[in-house]
Amino acid sequence: MVGENTNSRSPLLPDRMQQADFFVCDIFDAAPKGDMASMEHPIFSISTKPDRRIRRYENGQNFVEITPSMKGLATVHDRDVLIYCISQCIAALNEEREVSPIIRFRAYDILKATNRGTDGRGYEQLRAALERLQGTVITTNLITGGKEEFDGFGLIDRFRIVRETRDGRMQEVEIRLSDWVFNAIRHREVLTLHRDYFRLRKPLERRIYELARKHCGAKQEWKIGLAKLQAKCGSCSTAKEFRRLVMSIVRQDGQHAHMPDYAVRMENDMVIFTNRRSDQAGIASPTPLHIRLDPEAYHDARAVAPGWDVYVLEQEWREWMTEPPRNPNAAFIGFCKKVFEKRGRP
Repeated sequence: MVGENTNSRSPLLPDRMQQADFFVCDIFDAAPKGDMASMEHPIFSISTKPDRRIRRYENGQNFVEITPSMKGLATVHDRDVLIYCISQCIAALNEEREVSPIIRFRAYDILKATNRGTDGRGYEQLRAALERLQGTVITTNLITGGKEEFDGFGLIDRFRIVRETRDGRMQEVEIRLSDWVFNAIRHREVLTLHRDYFRLRKPLERRIYELARKHCGAKQEWKIGLAKLQAKCGSCSTAKEFRRLVMSIVRQDGQHAHMPDYAVRMENDMVIFTNRRSDQAGIASPTPLHIRLDPEAYHDARAVAPGWDVYVLEQEWREWMTEPPRNPNAAFIGFCKKVFEKRGRP
C-alpha cells in the first residue's frame, strides 16, 4: 500500500504559488528566461554534493572550461537566480525600458518566483547560491551578443546584501551580472522556460528539460544518444548509472507526464523528446520565413495573449508557418489569440 501511494504521488514539487501573494503579483508578468549558451553547454553542476571538479566541454571549435571555487561549482538550482534576473531584464526590454547589469531585488520575491520556501533555510540557500555563482569561473570562446570571450569571468561579477532583518534574513540583494550574461540579455539570446521548471525536484530533470527546450524548441521531436546526453549534462556518473537515472525519469514521465513541454522516452540508447504542444496551435509543419511585422502588431499581440512573451510566440509562429500569409500582422495576432485560447496564461 505504501508503494502504491508513493507511485501515485506527482514527481513535481508542490506549487507554493497556488495562492498568489498580492505583493509579488508583478513578478509573474516576467516569463522565466534562460540564456541559450548555458542551456547548450554544461555550465552548472547537477551534483547534489559540492562539485569541485574542473570541467572542460568541447563542441567543434567551441569550448567551455568551468572552474569552481572552494565552495564548489554553481549548481542547476543556483541557476534560478540568473533566470530571475534575465526574466526581469527581458520584461523591461519588452516594455522599452532601459536595463542595467546591476539588478536589485527583494530576496522574498525571488524565493516566491522560483517556488522556494521563504523560511530561514530558503534565505540560507539563496546566500550560498550567490557565493557559488560569484566563485564559479568560466573560460570560453562562445559568442554572446556578437562578442567572443577568451578571458575568465564569473556568472555574476559581485553581489551585495543591501539590508538584513534583525534575525539575519536578507531583505534586499544587489547583483552585478557578468558581461557574458548581460550581452546575451541585450541581444535577446534567451528562451522562455515553463514555470513548472521550478517544480522539478531532480537536478538532472532540470538539465534534461533545458536541453530539450534548446534543441527541440517548437519542433515535434528531438533525439540524442545517451552518451552525448551525459556529456551535455556534465554528469560524472558511470554510463550504467546515468542510464538508470534517465530511465527513472522516463518511467516517471510515462506515469505522470510531469516533464514540462516535452514527453521523454528511451529506445535502446537514444533519448527521444516529443513536443507536448506540437498540435495545439493548429498550424502545420515548420518553415522559417522572413517577414517584417509592424510595431503595432506586437502591441496588439500582447493584448490578445496577456502574460505571454510575444517574441517567443513570434518565433513559434515563424517556425510553424507553411507559406507567407497575405496579411502577416493579422496572421500573427490571430496566432497569438489562438495560443492564448488553447493554453491560457503561461
